[in-house]
Amino acid sequence: MRRGTALADPGPPGPGEAAHDPGRPPSWAASLLAQVALGLVCAGYTTGAALGWGSPRLALVMGDFGLSAAAFTAAVSCFLYARTERGGTRPAWLLFAFSSFMAGAGNAVWGWYEVVRGQEVPESSAADLFFLLFAPPAIVGLLVLAKKPVTRAGWVCLGLDAWLIAGSLLTLSWSLALAHTAHFQGESVAKAALSLAYPLLDIVLVSMVLALHFRRSQANRSAVNTAIAALALTVLCDALFTSPLLRANYVSGQLLDAGWFAGSLLLAYAPWGVRRPPETDPVRGPGLPSRPIAGSLAALTPYLAAAVCTLGILYNVVEGRRVDRVVVLTGCAVVLALVVRQGIMLIDNIALTHELAQKENHFRSLVQGSSDVIMIAAPSGVLRYVSPAASGVYGRDAEELIGSELASLIHPEDLGAVVHEVRRFLAASPAEEPTTRIECRFRSGHGGAGGEWLHVESTVNRHQGGLIFNSRDVTERVRLQAQLQHNAEHDPLTDLPNRALFTRRVGQALGGRRASDPGTAVLFIDLDGFKAVNDRLGHQAGDDLLVQAARRLQEAVRSGDTAARLGGDEFAALILGDGLHDRPAREAQVQEIADRLRQTLSRPYRVDGGTEVRVAASIGVAFAEPGIGAGDLLRNADLAMYRAKAGGKDRVELYVPQMQAEVVRRTELAARLRSALHDGEFALLHQPVVDLSTGRISGVSAQARWRSAQGILFTPAEYLRVADDGERTAELGRWLLEEAVEQAAERAGSGHRTPVTIRLAARRLLDRSVPLGTVEALLARHGLPSGSLVIELADTDHRIPLDELEQRLVALRRLGVRIALDGFGSGHVAVHALRRLPVDILKLDRGLVEGLVESARLRKITSGVLRIAGELGMQTVAEGVDVPEQALALRAMGCRHAQGMAFSGPLDEYRLRRALVRGDYPLPGAVSVPAGTGRETRRNPSPDPLT
Repeated sequence: MRRGTALADPGPPGPGEAAHDPGRPPSWAASLLAQVALGLVCAGYTTGAALGWGSPRLALVMGDFGLSAAAFTAAVSCFLYARTERGGTRPAWLLFAFSSFMAGAGNAVWGWYEVVRGQEVPESSAADLFFLLFAPPAIVGLLVLAKKPVTRAGWVCLGLDAWLIAGSLLTLSWSLALAHTAHFQGESVAKAALSLAYPLLDIVLVSMVLALHFRRSQANRSAVNTAIAALALTVLCDALFTSPLLRANYVSGQLLDAGWFAGSLLLAYAPWGVRRPPETDPVRGPGLPSRPIAGSLAALTPYLAAAVCTLGILYNVVEGRRVDRVVVLTGCAVVLALVVRQGIMLIDNIALTHELAQKENHFRSLVQGSSDVIMIAAPSGVLRYVSPAASGVYGRDAEELIGSELASLIHPEDLGAVVHEVRRFLAASPAEEPTTRIECRFRSGHGGAGGEWLHVESTVNRHQGGLIFNSRDVTERVRLQAQLQHNAEHDPLTDLPNRALFTRRVGQALGGRRASDPGTAVLFIDLDGFKAVNDRLGHQAGDDLLVQAARRLQEAVRSGDTAARLGGDEFAALILGDGLHDRPAREAQVQEIADRLRQTLSRPYRVDGGTEVRVAASIGVAFAEPGIGAGDLLRNADLAMYRAKAGGKDRVELYVPQMQAEVVRRTELAARLRSALHDGEFALLHQPVVDLSTGRISGVSAQARWRSAQGILFTPAEYLRVADDGERTAELGRWLLEEAVEQAAERAGSGHRTPVTIRLAARRLLDRSVPLGTVEALLARHGLPSGSLVIELADTDHRIPLDELEQRLVALRRLGVRIALDGFGSGHVAVHALRRLPVDILKLDRGLVEGLVESARLRKITSGVLRIAGELGMQTVAEGVDVPEQALALRAMGCRHAQGMAFSGPLDEYRLRRALVRGDYPLPGAVSVPAGTGRETRRNPSPDPLT
């Protein structure tokens, strides 16, 4: 053997390859350029060898040192790659480098004799040693690169396969040429052995290549194929060189050297070639080989080896030669190896068959015992397999479903979406999308002849051109999701849409094809008097009323409209436009609908077992405007509803832009009110209380006024309407109490011991906003005499616990504080409070004083109230006495005291002291103009209590 090669590494790429940068694709242009250059070099060498290189000496140089240079190039290439390789294949490349180096050294020695020394190469020289050392490291390198068997039987089969190939090749080669070589000219045994060493090593090398070729790794297949090509070319040239006829006439530089030259360059190129990614089969998936031809050749290898061995023996018989003992022994060994291998394979197949049967039983048990239904559909859509779970899930036997069309079992409304998803899935790449999920309604056998539809969720996989459906019944989950969705969007009491769903439907009505329809309107509805029903009859009766009101509202609106409950006693309705662009006509139409709703909701209700109650409905209406959003439209309807309540309730109000301006004004006023107390913008005024028999000032009533930084004077009726938080009004009540007590003490120190009346809400006394300790501390700190403080109760609501209020008032009376009851005569609540509470003074309601002169009936009512107060031993004070005639009539009826514009309006501290110094006011009839009319103050016809 004169030349040799090695198998390329299937391992990781070396330096300079695209694989060094995982984020960069391989440079196919650079690889193509390298392949073209390799082909040109090999073609040039072949051309030169075919033409004899032009001179015998140049032919010797290229045939010896040219081959040596190619082999050394392969050695350097493999060595450099081995230095950069960090995987388990590094030893193989070092062995290949050593093998190529031996081949290069052998060719260099050959050139030393032929070119340098100009003599023939001896029959036994150092070149033979180098050439013989080429094959062993290459064979070991092949073993390192091969895919290792995982069992002991695999290793035995690998060895037997190698021997079968080697033995068959040896038999055939011995029959054709090696027997003649072994007895050539009766040479010595050493020379014969040397002559046989080259072909025998080639046979071993070829055997290892063929045996391990079918076991090579699938990684970097391009490099492996390149190295195998180099190996095949080298072995072919060695086989030709072994022929006695060709060897006897061989001269360096001939065409045979081109094969060895190309084999060395291919080995040098192999580790640096292009690394193509592993091929991905669309069915098997990545990393799974699909090589039926290679698998068949691997299975036929033992039989092919036996056939080759048989051909070798037949050749001797045909030629009439005596069968050589080497052929007989080798043939027997091959047959024995074949028998042993087949026995091992038979045992292995039996074990595999048993294992396969166990796995098949295992998977059959899993499929049959699974609660999911597994179905296999052919490409035509016909069901080829249905698992037994179908009878429990679908209520239909698996045999009944097999052979039926899958499309006939899917709900017609879902069929289009299912077909679209299946087509999309089949068109997608299996590597990117191995499975998909489909949810549809599936016909079951439950529920009679027609069956019922079940919600089925399926995981779909590809299977031999068809599909595998792994399906499960999710009907209960779908129903639960639908119920949860319904609960999230509907009121739990009335089952009407809630605020979220109503807002979304309003947004839908304002968009799409109805975006330009100005007739869409939103109605906000509030039940007036519902709170009283809830407090008087209980929450159960209130809930019953709300359910009936919701039913009436739902029946009153049109089928395309939406009725909703927003919370509490607030409802809403969305009235869709009908395309009318006549705004007045549309407003009149919606106004009529709203008024009909108001009348419907205001009819009596039967609650709590038959109790009849009445509530009214205040309705605000807002129409859609171009570009308006759902939130703004709902806000406009809400503003209109509050305007309806403020205008007297039980009415319908249309939204106008001025309502928004009023809200802005009130918001700004509330914001300024929060800092008014701390900025000292509140002032305390006092209105005198006059004794109607003498005209003297018997007391003063403290009243707060707010003079804002802009110079505007607000009465309590104006600024308390925007003080919507209890903390702010409680803070104002504490300021009024402290300021009034302090100024009353200062006046008492000056000799004016006039009682001061402070108006407080009854509920403020109960929530401890004015605790007893605070009142006692104020009286002690300022030294206010006993009887100089009068607390006037306002807001004696029937919901206030009178027992607790009575205890508070008794404790205040022990401190010398007198109690006055405001608004007496305005209803049954005041009479109920008068019966329970410790009251010293009764203040007649303004409604009893107004119209007193003109109405004889009202005079009788007022006279009766005054008589009751006199019989109870209480003082009486008439509030709102604005004209002298009212004062005269009240004095004639027996009323003792009065306050109002007939005597004086609220006074500041300076004018109040002047009035106290004067001491009295002229009574009606004495002078035409009352003293101290309070022109400097603003008339306050109805001061609101500090609620």
